[in-house]
Amino acid sequence: MKKIIFGSLVAMILGVSLNATVYATVNGHDITDQDVKILLRSMPGAKFEQLPPASQKKVIQQAVERYLLAQKAVKSGIENDSEFKKALEGIKNDLALELWMKKVYSSVKVDEKSIKDYFNKNADKFVKPSRAKARHILLKTEKDAKDVIAQLKGLKGEALTKKFIELAKAKSTGPSGKDGGKLGWFGKRQMVKPFSDATFALNKGEITKTPVKTQFGYHVILLEDKEIGKKATLAEVKPQIENALKMEKFRKKVSGIAKELKKGAKITIK
Repeated sequence: MKKIIFGSLVAMILGVSLNATVYATVNGHDITDQDVKILLRSMPGAKFEQLPPASQKKVIQQAVERYLLAQKAVKSGIENDSEFKKALEGIKNDLALELWMKKVYSSVKVDEKSIKDYFNKNADKFVKPSRAKARHILLKTEKDAKDVIAQLKGLKGEALTKKFIELAKAKSTGPSGKDGGKLGWFGKRQMVKPFSDATFALNKGEITKTPVKTQFGYHVILLEDKEIGKKATLAEVKPQIENALKMEKFRKKVSGIAKELKKGAKITIK
């Protein structure tokens, strides 16, 4: 039961944003990330920002339609329906609990010393991982990859990048080919090991001298930039620590209140 209560609370707290993202406006009403989250409940694990642009637009359109339909339902007088009143009565306790919990959570304070002490004791946990920014050309055969490497031999700087993009658009069999092989920034664990190992072994502005084989084919990789992992500063992780400490204090506070209430209640478990 405790897990259910806290699970509901966490979902509620995380679901309420003080700076909600507005995706559309309908008759002066903002369609925000909260409206989107309601629709995504039917897609476990789905995150709006990770959906393809076309899917994002579809979800926003559905949120707009949902709001318009809800307004039509209200105007139809559904609130006077006996079934509506019965359903509303059934959720009053849950709504009251969540709003009360929200106020309790907001009242919890975490001081600077606690945040700093936690950081000092757990500094090794706050590490910014290494990441790389690269482009690649994916080819079907090792020979094709070697041919590409040969065409890039001797080039440096902007000349190398320009030629690499040109070859990626013309020869790459990967989806990033049309974008010049652009992969953007990624961490070591975001790519298959052979690809990741080869990328992070390069220096900025270098390409792989031999084809890199993976289950997808043969890659020629250009490293555009690289950042070596380092420990995060207190300023960078302060919000994260504060939220964790606040949630822990909140859990203890509500558990204490619940414990006291149970002492004065007549409870029969059947």
